[in-house]
Amino acid sequence: MPALVLLGAQWGDEGKGKATDLLGGSVDYVVRYQGGNNAGHTVVVGDQKYALHLLPSGILSPGCTPVIGNGVVVDPSVLLSELSGLNERGVDTSKLLISGNAHIITPYNVTVDKVTERFLGKRKIGTTGRGIGPTYSDKINRVGIRVQDLYDESILTQKVEAALDVKNQLLTKLYNRRAIAVDQVVEELLAYAEKLAPYVTDTVLVLNQALEENKVVLFEGGQGTLLDIDHGTYPFVTSSNPTAGGACTGAGVGPTKISRVIGILKAYTTRVGAGPFPTELFDADGEALRRIGGERGVTTGRDRRCGWFDAVIARYATRVNGLTDFFLTKLDVLTGWEEIPVCVAYEIDGKRVEELPYSQSDFHHAKPVYETLPGWSEDITKAKSFSDLPKNAQNYVKALEEMSGAPISAIGVGPGRDETIEINSFL
Repeated sequence: MPALVLLGAQWGDEGKGKATDLLGGSVDYVVRYQGGNNAGHTVVVGDQKYALHLLPSGILSPGCTPVIGNGVVVDPSVLLSELSGLNERGVDTSKLLISGNAHIITPYNVTVDKVTERFLGKRKIGTTGRGIGPTYSDKINRVGIRVQDLYDESILTQKVEAALDVKNQLLTKLYNRRAIAVDQVVEELLAYAEKLAPYVTDTVLVLNQALEENKVVLFEGGQGTLLDIDHGTYPFVTSSNPTAGGACTGAGVGPTKISRVIGILKAYTTRVGAGPFPTELFDADGEALRRIGGERGVTTGRDRRCGWFDAVIARYATRVNGLTDFFLTKLDVLTGWEEIPVCVAYEIDGKRVEELPYSQSDFHHAKPVYETLPGWSEDITKAKSFSDLPKNAQNYVKALEEMSGAPISAIGVGPGRDETIEINSFL
């Protein structure tokens, strides 16, 4: 049962799309198991660049079936727009499967997200404002709208009424906004039903049957480990579980069926939104990483905060995900630095700490302890094997591998699909 989980090992934006797409030609199914259109993956194929938000990156690989699992929250308008854009560019999207149990992001979820974030002011979380959190909140509160509800108008209407009973009180009395009409929401959601119908199915059954037939299934996480609702830098996190355990609940497969867990690591560190970030740079080096690395959010358009590689975070990701491999991306961005600092530990209240502190307060006060490694100036984008890399680049990769606790099995040396060095096969 060759089932693989591929996830971000930092705060997201590590290059999961490139890694998933690289494997997509060798796998039968690629599954998004959590998150919504707050995740953004950039995939470069030849001279074509694709920005994906809801769709699994495997949709760009012929022969691969892309799946949106039950753990994903779906904005129908965004999904249909994304499908239309790919179709216009000649990409076949007809094989897409969507779980009938996936939850729908409604117009009122988006409204609540935006007004709540504004209301919080300086205490805001830094959400994308796309209704992700409120939709997951509805799911947990058992007033959520699922994809399958679009096909029973009576049930849909009852659920929208139940959700708006409370939300309209909140909007009108606390936020001084207009109440949202039930009929208007129901009408808007029903308009998506026919267009989505060809894709909706029991994806749990499909995926488990595929694994029983020894098909290769790749589970693709959005965001990253440090944004996990349980294991991330709470409360500055997403509303779901991008970690490996989320693949089981978000796709409906048992943990015994997972054979490999691959963590995507950027050769430095970035973060979007608010929250602690020990290695963040506010100087010319930080600006250079942002400029050379093209560090701008695919979904949000926000500049990413940039910093040096954090081995403490990498070790933590190895532990909570049970990582078997790393895919190191954007090594080429570091070309040109004479010396490259790497965070090997933190200093907290005068004490050296080598593991991620469980206390939110401690993490906020963590100061990076750096070791400096020699850099390189040679162009590495043409490298096809590990031995093609400059010696200092090789040593940098080996040092990160030793510090992080799992083998680095592939290295991204450029943005293109073919600009990757494969050290150990993932399949």
